[in-house]
Amino acid sequence: MAKKSYLQELLGKNESVLLITRQHWFVLFSSIALEILLIVIIVGVVGGLTFVYPMAIVGLVLVLVPLIGMLRDITIWYNREYVVTNRRVIQTSGVFRKDVVDSSLEKVNDVKMSQSFFGRLFDYGDVEILTASEIGVNLFKRIGDPVKFKTAMLNAKEQLGFENEAAVAERRTTNDIPTLIAELDELRKKGILSEEEFQRKKRELLQKM
Repeated sequence: MAKKSYLQELLGKNESVLLITRQHWFVLFSSIALEILLIVIIVGVVGGLTFVYPMAIVGLVLVLVPLIGMLRDITIWYNREYVVTNRRVIQTSGVFRKDVVDSSLEKVNDVKMSQSFFGRLFDYGDVEILTASEIGVNLFKRIGDPVKFKTAMLNAKEQLGFENEAAVAERRTTNDIPTLIAELDELRKKGILSEEEFQRKKRELLQKM
């Protein structure tokens, strides 16, 4: 059996992932741009000193420093996820030590999105989620495809509202069944319903409980 991912382990019963996004690649590039430049410079210098054996070795060792830093930044960026499920919004971060912040869709009061000119051009922006919880506000900065993220969240919240209303209506119907059976019995006593009709309708109601 395949091992579940960390995100899959966070999901509850009947909870499914609708959308996963991360911060825009601009954010990643701004973190690793200097490291890439250092790697290019060091490799260029080492390439010109291949005839000097000790210096070439030192150069190769030095290139490991920005390379390791770049891999670290990429890993951190990749593990920071913004997730919409059919029940909540989840933000996960961290590689070895995981931090998780989630907001139930039922508690989401409002969603604000802001995009600069370049944000619209390159499809990134900030999404601010206002909730009724103690946290109050969750701000997701410079995430990719923010319009799709906001739409997925609002659609999931609307669908969850429909499901909750249906569940309430079903519970109300179940609670009313004894009353309905009593009313049918009164109709039977008055001769409006036959015994056979009364028993049939009674069975139909009992099956709904």
